[in-house]
Amino acid sequence: MLTGIRIAFIGGDARQLEVIRYAIDQDATAVLIGFDACDVEFPDTINSELTPRILGNIDAVVLPVAGLTEDGTVLAKYATQSIVMTDEHFRSLPKHCKVFTGIARELLQQMCERNSLALIRLMELDEVAILNSIPTAEGAVKMAIENTTITLHGSTTIVLGLGRCGITLARLLNAMGSHVRVGARKPADLARIHEMGLVGFPLPEIAAMVGDADVVFNTVPSMVLTAQVLAHAQRNCVIIDIASNPGGTDFRYAEKRGIKALLAPSLPGIVAPKTAGQIIAKTLCRLLRED
Repeated sequence: MLTGIRIAFIGGDARQLEVIRYAIDQDATAVLIGFDACDVEFPDTINSELTPRILGNIDAVVLPVAGLTEDGTVLAKYATQSIVMTDEHFRSLPKHCKVFTGIARELLQQMCERNSLALIRLMELDEVAILNSIPTAEGAVKMAIENTTITLHGSTTIVLGLGRCGITLARLLNAMGSHVRVGARKPADLARIHEMGLVGFPLPEIAAMVGDADVVFNTVPSMVLTAQVLAHAQRNCVIIDIASNPGGTDFRYAEKRGIKALLAPSLPGIVAPKTAGQIIAKTLCRLLRED
């Protein structure tokens, strides 16, 4: 239980609503900032504006998965006005306060470091990222189905990268009857691809592999689908890029060549916000209980 723990939830999307609900069920005291336009009611919570005073006795701050932008803006789907966090807000937090985020850009890291605050990047924890790969993979498959005129069963698909999302996506596509090829850099990853019963290839050889691909899924957060690579792809090939913004695809050249290329970051919050929120909530509350 989280009895006596005060948590400030600052902004967020539908995933954050699930985290709030779970924390309240654990008997935490929740301060909601940026939820004035939310039509969901939470009992025994405090709705507030973002002020240094309200943060003075907080034990944990929960930011959206995207954290802060480089100007300090907080993504707040349910706020009626912009929310910007400054160094003054971070200075007002108690030194024992933990700051939770999904990812952390440089500004957020710097403000936490300057004020000696623990920063927990939830999306870097395996227990979150591995489970989060499930709605990511399902969302990517959903996009592929919606943007092709063929079944994935019997299709030729390519997955670039064998990280948490790449593994889950490759397994899902294989289970659906697709002919899956997986590109990876590390020899250990290529061995794992072989163990999974899939066709693996070194990423530098991608240009030779895309020629007959129906769908290419990219999970690599660097430019791998260059113009030189896309020149070898079929014009009716569909690219689903789920890497962090700006992705790993030359979208300008893809459009020029008539290839449909879609950037799709943050799929869990779009296709399965309830499940994605519960994944975050369970780990966040566990970390607070163990403190």
